[in-house]
Amino acid sequence: MADIPHNVEDKRLDDSNKWEVGIIGAGDMGILYATKFSSAGYKVNICDLPSKYDDLVEKYKDTKWTIMRDGFAVSRRSDLIIYSVEAVNIDKVVKEYGKATKVGAVVAGQTSVKEPEIKAFEAYLPEDVHIITCHSLHGPNVDTEGQPLVVIRHRSDDYCYNQTLEVFKCLKSQMVFLGYKEHDRITADTQAATHLAYLSLGTAWKTQGYHPWENPQFIAGIDNVKIGMALRIYASKYHVYAGLAIMNPAAKTQLRHYVDALTMLYKMMVGGKDKEFTDLVYKAADFVFGKSRDKKQILLSDELLDRYSLSQVPKENRLPNSQLSLLATAVCWYNMKTNPYDSLICQTPPFRLWLGIVEYLFCNAELLKESVEAALNDRYTQAEDLVFYSAVTSWGSCIQLGSFDGYREMFEETAAFFKDRLVEGKDLSTQMINEITRKIKPNVS
Repeated sequence: MADIPHNVEDKRLDDSNKWEVGIIGAGDMGILYATKFSSAGYKVNICDLPSKYDDLVEKYKDTKWTIMRDGFAVSRRSDLIIYSVEAVNIDKVVKEYGKATKVGAVVAGQTSVKEPEIKAFEAYLPEDVHIITCHSLHGPNVDTEGQPLVVIRHRSDDYCYNQTLEVFKCLKSQMVFLGYKEHDRITADTQAATHLAYLSLGTAWKTQGYHPWENPQFIAGIDNVKIGMALRIYASKYHVYAGLAIMNPAAKTQLRHYVDALTMLYKMMVGGKDKEFTDLVYKAADFVFGKSRDKKQILLSDELLDRYSLSQVPKENRLPNSQLSLLATAVCWYNMKTNPYDSLICQTPPFRLWLGIVEYLFCNAELLKESVEAALNDRYTQAEDLVFYSAVTSWGSCIQLGSFDGYREMFEETAAFFKDRLVEGKDLSTQMINEITRKIKPNVS
């Protein structure tokens, strides 16, 4: 963290007055922030693309927000300016509006990858501007209360830092204080492979032309979480996930390890290496959860898992499932010597639930044994897993190549297949997230 140069006189507000908060980008997260800050009594200045100005004025005419034509107007009068734009566009937008930033203002961003954001701020913001950026580790349909909020003090004095924290406190989030490089490493650990698995499950089901809640392998327990969260992701906008995966170098490392772990397991499954497969799974179990399997922290229950289901198939008709996506996750952590519980400080709802179902599987001896046996002995399961494996490698290749167009095409094709149930799936996953948040809710700063 660097101190801000004081080659000009700082412009201070009287401590009795609240800052004006500016938001550049009126997407879902920008609107969430505008709502929260306005409700807490802050004056909110917000804009989107100039071409959207008239529509924005009409849509939000009943709010107290000041709708502005562009980022120049927002930057000139706001004391805290938050760039709520896609990671892929952050450089372009800051380059355009950064020079208009008010003297002594604080600038933040809401992108999921901080290194490109920080570089843009350093390149295009005046030296008399403070940089205290942030990242709410959840989507716009999750309430900010109790969720992690990363705060990164990159360049500021104590006064502006403390004033910024006062603004952020109205979100009632759990503040986590990191540097931007540490943020990118931890978010890669928590999100990269998690998103890849959910995306690939959806693509595998789409490729085979069936909805998973109609397949007896996916009608109960932890598969309800997989379905609900996969639909939640596909109900969102592709850029939310593409930016993190493609622009964060640490994410590509995590993805490569996941693909390698999955490849290793699948080759053992179909290659008749039963002992090697079983030994690797249980070594991963011992490493992540301990030989006594006593590290449960998320504590998903049978009742909770079965409550949120889209399936009309009776639970007693359930067929065994290898849970290959979860086995590969544990093996990935084992190979990387990563303790996933250490990353809970920057947990997202998808990661929290993914770790929860991996934990549920590996801490249930009977279920883990059933999964291993299905993987090694059931030909139908192996055929299903072949399609999942193909989906993972396709997504992995797209990300490693850095193809935003390819990512968007794969994402939107799968989303279109599930379009009739996306809203329902998102609603179910929101209920799951709220339930788990209540169970392990952290103390709010």
